[in-house]
Amino acid sequence: MQSTDTLLIVGAGSAGSELAIGVRQLGWPGPIVLLGEEPCLPYHRPPLSKAFLQGTATPESLTMRPQETYEKSHIEVRLGIRTASIDPTAKTVTLQGGSTLAYAKLALCTGGRPRQLAVEGLVADATPANLHVLRTQADAKAIREALAEGTRLVVIGGGYVGLEVAASARKLGAHVTVLEAQPRVLARVTGEALSAFYTEVHRDAGVDLRVGVAVQRVECDQCGRVRAVICSDGQRLEADCVVVGVGMLPNAELAAAAGLAVDGGIVVDALGVTSDPDIVAAGDCTVHDHALYGRRVRLESVPNALEQARAAASGLCGKPKPNHAVPWFWSDQYDLKLQMVGLSAGFEQCVLRGKPQERSFIAFYLRDGCVIAADAVNRPADFMVAKRLVAAASRIDAAQLADASLALKQHLAPLACA
Repeated sequence: MQSTDTLLIVGAGSAGSELAIGVRQLGWPGPIVLLGEEPCLPYHRPPLSKAFLQGTATPESLTMRPQETYEKSHIEVRLGIRTASIDPTAKTVTLQGGSTLAYAKLALCTGGRPRQLAVEGLVADATPANLHVLRTQADAKAIREALAEGTRLVVIGGGYVGLEVAASARKLGAHVTVLEAQPRVLARVTGEALSAFYTEVHRDAGVDLRVGVAVQRVECDQCGRVRAVICSDGQRLEADCVVVGVGMLPNAELAAAAGLAVDGGIVVDALGVTSDPDIVAAGDCTVHDHALYGRRVRLESVPNALEQARAAASGLCGKPKPNHAVPWFWSDQYDLKLQMVGLSAGFEQCVLRGKPQERSFIAFYLRDGCVIAADAVNRPADFMVAKRLVAAASRIDAAQLADASLALKQHLAPLACA
């Protein structure tokens, strides 16, 4: 048992690491214990599908903070440990193996896990050795070892992960086919203009990108490896390697079993507090009500994880700074940096500034004349302005927004929408 002034943090990803350091800096007086399931220190996940997969980043370069940083902050980091259950009444957690830890406050930074492919030809709990998802360093290492010049890679899913893996694999010389069941890639997160642009980019790079095509079944050989993917249109694709990127599920089971409010994720407020006042949560495992969009959202992004962790740390230390950040994301594919701010769902008008054919443009999404989101491709200066426009729910004339001869920053003092 730990002393009962302990802050116990379950999950050693971006949110867990940020929260641990943040609370110590803000004056948490007691022990801080950070529990992680993976055997390595908290690390940056975004490079896994890009630089790490391409072999230009090492495991050491991904580490968020060295061991010495945690030691200097008197943070006990315990790795390779799985949390089995939480008892909010006793204020204890039970670890796999049966040992118990007590806490004064508990933080759940449990992240998420890739959604598994469930089609004919696959057996539950018997994943073929050449069928992969991408979430951890171990996942990325296995994919990297499978890729070489001429490898036949089938990527199932045309979201961020699928397209980033496809771009990295093409750089390594693999033959890549991307299958997306929706009518367009990135359908959940962006508008048609961006989808069309990235479809053309990947096809120009040699990717066989197919939309409106689902996976019907897979064929495995006698060794249990996938040898072919059979599509809903009847096409049979020979495969040496398959990567599945069809979404992520929040790791909210611990919270649900403990009786916390869960609604597609662990429900938290602007300070990360759950339905139990002694338990906070942050990162991909959470949902929260977002005032800008008037609805509950779950955000899968590093910036959101960090902002929620900082807000939770401030509340735990009695120096509350609620999280009201506008969501933003990024994706690197080939020589293109896509930066996205806001949530475009429900937009009524898309305004382009710049030219997609020049591979430098920004798409603004408007609803009721207000800027609710923006997607920038190789347009970092415009993106920084866009973040402020979205945060202010700025009302801007579409023609002026599209006119690249007018400085975008002139719109930084617009009328805000009611």
